[in-house]
Amino acid sequence: MTADTLRPARIGPGDVVRVGAVGLRTRPTRAVLSALGIAIGIAAMVSVVGVSSSSRAELDRTLATLGTNLLTVAPGDTLTGGTARLPLTSEGMISRIRPVTSTSAIGRLPDADVFRTGKIPEAENGGITAYAVRTSLPAATGAELRGGTWLNAATGRYPATVLGAGAAERLGIGSARPDTRVLIGGRWFTVIGILEPVALAPELDSAALVGWPAAETVLGFDGRPTRVYVRSADADVEAVRSVLGATAHPAAPNEVKVSRPSDALVAKQAASRAFTGLLLGLGAVALLVGGVGVANTMVISVLERRAEIGLRRSLGATRGHIRTQFLAESLLLSALGGAGGALLGAAMTAGYAVSRGWPAVLPGWAVLGGTAATLVIGALAGLGPAVRASRLSPTEALAAP
Repeated sequence: MTADTLRPARIGPGDVVRVGAVGLRTRPTRAVLSALGIAIGIAAMVSVVGVSSSSRAELDRTLATLGTNLLTVAPGDTLTGGTARLPLTSEGMISRIRPVTSTSAIGRLPDADVFRTGKIPEAENGGITAYAVRTSLPAATGAELRGGTWLNAATGRYPATVLGAGAAERLGIGSARPDTRVLIGGRWFTVIGILEPVALAPELDSAALVGWPAAETVLGFDGRPTRVYVRSADADVEAVRSVLGATAHPAAPNEVKVSRPSDALVAKQAASRAFTGLLLGLGAVALLVGGVGVANTMVISVLERRAEIGLRRSLGATRGHIRTQFLAESLLLSALGGAGGALLGAAMTAGYAVSRGWPAVLPGWAVLGGTAATLVIGALAGLGPAVRASRLSPTEALAAP
């Protein structure tokens, strides 16, 4: 046999996996604890991305239901620092803008405190505000009833009220019944309905709403709107927004505030994304700690198995074989932790989303990226110990205690 035919033996992928798993099987407790560090980091990263994605999906679903084409017009400040007032004609003028599809309005009743009974001191009004409202308010704001009925052309002329979700809770009213009454501005009003929380008009949640005609005849309302809700076609929202101030108050357009309630929800989600970035950083730190644990495990494994390394070298194993064995062991350890962490993170995401009533969304890139990160960390953590093991001479390894 010539020297050209003497070549080192080659081991296949299956052999590499079996040889690499030897160290894990012989020291299962240490392997599990090391993989746990990796799993915690991956679970943290996957669950943070999953919960954030589920939250964004819920926000998108909410905005798709409510619409992002709602604008509100409210009085701003005067040049002297006082509070401006919208003209009586502002709502009608706004409704004449061609792209506007619907309008509605509310008017604050400043002297109409709301109480459950007449025996409560006036100073303890519970922060409930009374508003005169148009019957078109639910269509404009996306408000929905929890129970009872909404004001109509008939009930809007009489002492009847619909309570916001927060107002009903503060007054201790769980349902709308004909015998349920509240005091508004010293007059008894029958509660005919209770609203669900209104995402795009949170000012309605802590309010008692009465019909516009009843507010004028019973409570002395002057008829001036304090907030006008405007709906338009999605493509025309910005164009309508640019002319609302001048249309609502031609004499002083600078005294009008125009806002888009959905922007507040988007800003809230942006803050949530910033917090998500912080949590991802913490997950990365946990992953790094897990990688250090893997490296420590591999270093100890090399020190404890020097006799095994020497025996294998004396039986013909090359440095490449030894290096491959310990590198494969490190990768298997990291893959074990990565797979467990990905499953744990997915379970945490699903559980949290279901508990909040959100759609469970887990981006595939988060799972694949997290798993790939564990393999990279495993390779880096195991490379040094693998190289160190491969450099041990057979005599030195066999002579080790």
